[in-house]
Amino acid sequence: MERNAVTQLLSRRHVLSGATALSSAALLPRASYGADWRPSETVRIIVPAAAGGSTDVMGRLLAAHLQMNWGQSAVVENRSGAGGTIGTSEVVRQKGDGHTILIGNPGPNAIAYSIFRNMTYKADQLQAVSNLIRIPNIISAHPSTGIKSIGELIAYIKANPDKLTYGSSGIGQSPHLTFAWFLQLTGLKMVHVPFRGAGPALQAGLAGDIQILSDNLYPSLPQVQDGKLNALAVTTPERSASAPDIPTMRESAPELAKFDVSSWFGVFLPKSAPAPIVEALNTQIKLMLERDDIKKNIAAMGARADYGSPQQFSDFVAAETAKFAGIIKQEGLQMDVN
Repeated sequence: MERNAVTQLLSRRHVLSGATALSSAALLPRASYGADWRPSETVRIIVPAAAGGSTDVMGRLLAAHLQMNWGQSAVVENRSGAGGTIGTSEVVRQKGDGHTILIGNPGPNAIAYSIFRNMTYKADQLQAVSNLIRIPNIISAHPSTGIKSIGELIAYIKANPDKLTYGSSGIGQSPHLTFAWFLQLTGLKMVHVPFRGAGPALQAGLAGDIQILSDNLYPSLPQVQDGKLNALAVTTPERSASAPDIPTMRESAPELAKFDVSSWFGVFLPKSAPAPIVEALNTQIKLMLERDDIKKNIAAMGARADYGSPQQFSDFVAAETAKFAGIIKQEGLQMDVN
């Protein structure tokens, strides 16, 4: 074959192979582009809770971070009500194009599936992206009881059945199920006094209208530090950096060796979101949680960062859902979304 002919053949093969490569690339799943994805319009961050709470705070921190890094507007929409299911239902109805993001928490994303009879969505309609933070719950006692530890609480209940009541922010809320699990594991009984929110429950605890309070770390911790409540234990496996002197439930009694309850706040997308969008958002969450200013904000909430891969967060949420399902079943709790 003549040199020119060979050159032409090689050139033609090069062009064809290049075209084939381009065609193949076009057929590859967009997951190969990973963190290159960026939104093309305003990003809506749905917070299924009222403004001011931890869910809202994390939504606003994420919105500011994404707007700065993606160069696209990101707005927070508070859709509270029905235990967080109203806002969550809004997200599952949206396209998985990355422009609608949910800030989830144990209520609508783990507890609701077991406690509500008339749920409006299923767990498999959401895609886990990453957790953001975890905050311990805290068990405390009114000083008039003289109870200063979980061991003392267990001994008191055994010696004085029906003399103590415990309060929480409401039936089926994380603080309620936290203490219900404690009672289940220890085989003890106490009367639960539910309140309409953490504020009224805390006020009742401070007044001594209830003797034991199961609450999120904040707002109880400042009351403990002022001597208005006795802290008995935090509910996470590790002690809180905000209150390192308060023991964990696991440390307090053999029956509680596997105790692990926290208020967590993480990010979900509609199930149809493709891998590149999930990966891009996961990457931004990691970058956000590594920022020094965000670390300070998280520490001020008594929380710790809890970044993970989509699979890790998915597994965590599944385990949380199963754990709460067992507690709810043993308690015989069933409610309607209203």
